[in-house]
This record gives sequence, structure tokens and C-alpha cells, in this order.
Amino acid sequence: MQKDRNIEKVLSRWDVLFLAFGAMIGWGWVVLSGEWILGAGTVGAMIAFVAGGVLVIFVGLTYAELASSMPTTGGALIYVLRGIGPKSSFTASWMLALGYISVVAFEAVALPTVIEYIFPNYKVGFMYTINGYDVYLSWVLVGVVGSIFVTIVNYLGIKSAAFLQMVLTIIIAIIGLMLIFGGVFNGEAANAEPLFIGGVGGIMVVAIMTPFMFVGFDVIPQTAEEMNVPARSIGKILIVSVVMAVVWYVAIIFAVGLGLDHNTLANSTLPTADAMAKLFGSDIFGIILILGGIAGIITSWNAFIIGGSRILYAMADKKMIPSWFGKLHPKHGTPVNAVLFIGTLATVSPLLGRPMLLWLVNAGGLAIVIAYLLAAVAFVQLRKNEPEMERPFKAGKSSIVGWLAVLMSIFFVILYMPGMPAALIWPYEWAIFAGWMLLGFLLMLSMRKNFSSGEIRYHHNKKIG
Repeated sequence: MQKDRNIEKVLSRWDVLFLAFGAMIGWGWVVLSGEWILGAGTVGAMIAFVAGGVLVIFVGLTYAELASSMPTTGGALIYVLRGIGPKSSFTASWMLALGYISVVAFEAVALPTVIEYIFPNYKVGFMYTINGYDVYLSWVLVGVVGSIFVTIVNYLGIKSAAFLQMVLTIIIAIIGLMLIFGGVFNGEAANAEPLFIGGVGGIMVVAIMTPFMFVGFDVIPQTAEEMNVPARSIGKILIVSVVMAVVWYVAIIFAVGLGLDHNTLANSTLPTADAMAKLFGSDIFGIILILGGIAGIITSWNAFIIGGSRILYAMADKKMIPSWFGKLHPKHGTPVNAVLFIGTLATVSPLLGRPMLLWLVNAGGLAIVIAYLLAAVAFVQLRKNEPEMERPFKAGKSSIVGWLAVLMSIFFVILYMPGMPAALIWPYEWAIFAGWMLLGFLLMLSMRKNFSSGEIRYHHNKKIG
């Protein structure tokens, strides 16, 4: 990631597709499927993911055009900087950074939850209770050790091998398909009752979680300079990966809904694994799903700590945040301070217990939607102000896709607000979001000279990262 080196274009179409799809499916479908069904009912949860998927597809179309036009590491930072300006670019980048970091922290909490399923009695050393959840030292240590390990791997600059990513994603897909086919052939329609819980409000509660689940498609713009792919194909691959993820999540909800009845679902630690075991009549299949799903933790954890550190590095390179975040390791060429910053936040997250899973999903989801909104606005502005800009992949002749992405993003932002059925939980989720916003505001103040003097500019030919 050194500024002066030539970035090798080594990623093929398949590499890019597996990178994005693997990042999007990750581990959330194993940990949270029960929460989705209990929140909205089987059909309600499926509708929620379709609705969230429609939002992400429209946003994805804007990203697809922008990524093909500006195939430069930085993603939304570059698009919003060129389309709107530095302050909006800072906001979009900072929000996206929270989305990436929340995924990394999510994995640090998900890992001990997985171990709890395989070794149900491993929790020892009671510490305290948070939001009704008892936190144990052994549970925390699993997440902490996992986080430290992944942070060290990234600190040392070990590259995320495209081949390994492909293999792990294929493993996840095979096991997921086993669950889906098991639901189709061995599931019971009666288990899916109730089909709806909480009506429209229940659907909204689940829908606000969906942006967090789909955030992985932004990995494509982050690796744009490393693709040996025509610019026009970048946009196509991005859209295909999003559609695949939407189908995946809907199918998983369908299978789990058919596999477990409502009461069993409510009492399950990991409903997806329990559904797999029930559908195939053996606990061994539940373990198989868990072991395969751990591959999802590895792929998304590593991908997002890389993506998050690159965003912070790119912001430092643009003088949006202190240069401390842009420090490169003299030997490995990694943005070490950005990696350590994200790794530290993830390492402490298990101390907040399993409730942290949903807090991160919702707080990170709001941040992601705000970044999507600003990227969509940049799309509309660039269509208006730079109609002759080269667009190898064009999302329609008019700006209607951009306007729809703007409107849907605003709608999703409203869903998170107080008074709405799906409002962020006070004080936990709002504390995460507000704390990150405050930190960003303080950083912007400390860098106000660069914003006011116009030092932050878009350079068409400059490579970041």
C-alpha cells in the first residue's frame, strides 16, 4: 500500500465476485437468522430482506457506475469528494468506516458465540451482566484472542489470498445450500407459523438490519486498482454479487423457518445450526454448519479490517484525518496505525457481551445508509455537472436510479429515528453511533485548516492506498 509502488492487477472476475459475495454472506446468517424470524415472522423477515435488497441494488447501481468511472481505491470517499465536496466526503467515509469497523467488532462477538454452540459448558469466570446477558471471562477471552490474531495478521501485511477467499466462500455456499435443500425437502410448513409478527413494524425492525448484512459489496470499489477486469465489468460484477446475496439471505430464512417451530426457535442459541441438525436428523450436521460458518468469520473479518484500514488510510492521505492514520509499516507496507485502531476497538467489543451483536448491526447499519445516501447524491450531482464524464458502466440513461437510491436511503434513515418501530435502542445503539459521530466531528475540527483552505481535492490520476 505504499504510495509510490505500482499496484499489481491480479484479481480476476471470479476473484472479485467471490471477494464481495463472501464478504456479504459472512457469518451473520448463522448468528442472527433466529432474530429476524422472531422479529417479523418467516415471510415478514423474507420481505424485509427483499426490501433491504432493493435499496442496496439501487445503491449498488450508483456504485457500479461510479466505480467503473473512477476505479480508484477509496470508494465513496472518491465519489462524494468529486461529486459534492470534502466535508460530505469526510462524512461518507467516516460513516462507512463505522460500518466496516462494526463488522469487524461483530465478528469478535460472533466467534465466542459459535464456540458456545460447540462447547456449551465452556463459559467460566462470571464477570457481570449487561442487558440481561451474563458475561463470562472465558467467553470474552475467545473474542479477544481472535481479534488480536486477525489484527496481527493484518499488521504483518499477509495478503488476503484470492484463492483462499474463493475456497472458503465455496465451502460456505455448499453448506448453506445443504441447509436450503434440507428445508425444501425435509422441512414442515407448519413450522413457519406465524408468517408475520408485528405487521409492518416487525418488517421494519428486520429491514433496518439488512444494510449491515449487504455492506460487503463496497469491498469491490476498495480493490478497484487491483482488478485485472475491464471497467465496465466492475459494475456488472457488483450488481451480480448483491443479487446473489439477497437470494442467499431470503433462502436461508426460508429454510430455518421450515426447520424449527416458533418455540424451538425462541430457545435456540444458534437457530441456523439447530435447523440444520433437525432437518438432517443428526447433531453432526449442526456442527458441520458451524465449522463451515467459521470460514465466514475468517473471510469477512479479514476483508473488513483490510477495507476499514484502507478507508482510514485514504482519509489520512487526503488530509481529512490526522496523518497518524496514514502511517505505513516500513517493511510490510501496511497502514499499521489504522489496523491497530480498528483492532483495538474490536478487541474490547466482547466485553459488552452478546447483546453487542444487535447493537453493532443497527448502529453500523445507520452509518452505512448515510454513506449510501451521500454516494447516491454524488451520483446525481455528477450526472448533472459532468454529463461528459466517461462512464464505462452506465446505470440507465437518466438519473432516475440515483434519485430512487436517494429516496430509499432517506426512508431507511428515518426508520432508525426515535419514535419509529425500528428506532435505535437507547442508550446502547445511539451511544455507539453518537460516539463515533462526536469523534469524527473532533477530527474534522482538528483538520479544519485543510477543509477551509481547499487542500482536500479530487485528483483524477492519483492512486490512494
